[in-house]
Amino acid sequence: MKRLFLLASLVLAISIALPAQRKAMIPENLWELNRISDVQISPDGTQVLYGVTSYDIETNRGSRDLFVVAVEGGQPRSLTRTEASEANGVWRPDGRKIGFIREGQLWEMEPDGSNQVKLTEIAGGITGFGYAPDMKHIFFTKEVKMMPTVHDLHPDLPQADALVYDDLMYRHWNGWSDENYSHIFVAPYMDGMIGRHWDIMEGQPYDSPVAPFGGNEQIAWTHDGKALAYTCKKLEGKEWAVSTNTDIYLYELAGGQTKNLTEFNPGYDKNPVFSPDGRYMAWESMERPGFEADKNRILVMDFQTGNWRDYSEGFDQSSDHLVWSADSRRLYFLSGVNATYQLYSLDMGNGRIDQITTGMHDYQSVALAGNYLVAQRMSMSMPTEIYRVEEGRRGTTQQAITAVNAEVLDRLEMGRVEERWVKTTDDKDMLVYVIYPPNFDPNKKYPALLYCGGGPQSAVSQYFSYRWNFQIMAAHDYIVVAPNRRGLPTFGQEWNDQISQDYGGQNMKDYFSAIDAVAAEPFVDENRLGAVGASYGGFSVYWLAGNHNGRFKAFIAHCGMFNFESWYGSTEEMFFANWDLGGSYWEKPRPHSYDFSPHNFVGNWDTPILVIHGGRDYRVPKSEGMQAFNAAQLQGIPSRFLFFPEESHFVLKPQNSILWQREFFKWLDQWLK
Repeated sequence: MKRLFLLASLVLAISIALPAQRKAMIPENLWELNRISDVQISPDGTQVLYGVTSYDIETNRGSRDLFVVAVEGGQPRSLTRTEASEANGVWRPDGRKIGFIREGQLWEMEPDGSNQVKLTEIAGGITGFGYAPDMKHIFFTKEVKMMPTVHDLHPDLPQADALVYDDLMYRHWNGWSDENYSHIFVAPYMDGMIGRHWDIMEGQPYDSPVAPFGGNEQIAWTHDGKALAYTCKKLEGKEWAVSTNTDIYLYELAGGQTKNLTEFNPGYDKNPVFSPDGRYMAWESMERPGFEADKNRILVMDFQTGNWRDYSEGFDQSSDHLVWSADSRRLYFLSGVNATYQLYSLDMGNGRIDQITTGMHDYQSVALAGNYLVAQRMSMSMPTEIYRVEEGRRGTTQQAITAVNAEVLDRLEMGRVEERWVKTTDDKDMLVYVIYPPNFDPNKKYPALLYCGGGPQSAVSQYFSYRWNFQIMAAHDYIVVAPNRRGLPTFGQEWNDQISQDYGGQNMKDYFSAIDAVAAEPFVDENRLGAVGASYGGFSVYWLAGNHNGRFKAFIAHCGMFNFESWYGSTEEMFFANWDLGGSYWEKPRPHSYDFSPHNFVGNWDTPILVIHGGRDYRVPKSEGMQAFNAAQLQGIPSRFLFFPEESHFVLKPQNSILWQREFFKWLDQWLK
């Protein structure tokens, strides 16, 4: 089924179809959409290698294939056609082979997809890999047993089922800590032949890449292939839980020596990239220890002088996805501005930063392809596609070179997305996205939804979500109000920082400013307003439920914090809780942030609420949702608890996601229509 669908999309991308009747989006449409990822440019700069994941609702699983398309555009070519998923597609530095991972082992193939050969049989499989620039070595990552299990300690109890811990970080995001750590291995390589590998982190109880979301971007070869830089947080237990101090280490192949390159910085340091001339290393860095949403700076180390410099000083935006120009004179990167993510460049000579692209979209990556930049781009109305970007005397051109979802999107009617600036209670200008239903009728009265963003420091930007999708909300005939309230990036660091230790303060007033401004429109029924959100947005819904003064008629909270004391005592990354709440609830005096806890206002609840939670959510444990639902039930408030035992902070399985959408709109329609 997947192969036929992908083939059809390729044909449709280059054909002209007669116009058809467009329909409003339904939940199943989200799982018809293909998802592009991991764009890689061929060494000669002419071809783009990328992955496409497609999903089968019936089997409840996805599968990923590799494709190639010319940078100039044209018909993509499918490289893999197996039932297995292919990941981590990488061009060999000479361009004559493509390496990739299939079923946990390293494979290679010709650039046209032929002659697919398995290169490794590594016990337990590998999770990532990369070629050295001189093609004399590869690195790969795999899980290594570092700690004894309960069966090692009690071999006479083979049926025992228990975990034993003596320190913190015993669970993280969606999994319990086990005996394994992710380590980096290096092996000799010669034209498809791999020699004996060794662990460059042998005996170290640390992960690289850093859990939970790190990948190959955290590991980089030097330009000559003689050393490997990697990101690692070399802390354990409680020290890991309370600190963000992640560093970049340089491992020399010849002597086996490891050096900490970023020991001077107490915050995050990650994602090293070496200049083509070998002189510089650039990386992403946060200065303030314990603050995971600090400004992401551009730091560059000069290996000739041993000095480093912050090139983003005076640039009041975060930066990531750093890429060097071929002549080592410029750095390209992504940065957020006014709830969009654009491409930028940094001139290494004079330190000047220029914005390359504009528009209502989010760029998600950037790569260099000769005279072009190639990047993944999406918007609220379009899933990710690959774009070619060219700087010229008359401006910048942005041209799509893939259309993997053309067939599905041509059948769907999208609603208009509007930028609106709203005055806040402290006389600031706040950007609010308003998404209108397809075939919007200004003479009609619509119910409206206030979207409460998560993070809390995550911009409500031009992203295309496969769950919190604004277009599908609008397609159900709701006006969607999505404010960039206090505490979100892309509006300067002061706007971003304000929310810390003020969870129930100015950002909640911003929510009221946004919904009140849009509710005043003649096409909005102010008596049919709802508020929805996940994570920090779920907390926001719980807080609004006790403080909304009759504005809302329905609430939906997904994986939200309900009781700050119980949440502090059961979450895992304590640095986040300590920074944003100001410390533990037993400190004297107790941080004032605990006064914002929604459970303090639950006696004011009087509005129907749907509570959703995942059983494997360890960032906001399921007991938070259970407390909220119990409180509503015991007070006789119409309420429902939607629980996914095998999902985490996110709902990722296709059928669970469709069920989530059905229950979401069933609840809203019941109380707002």
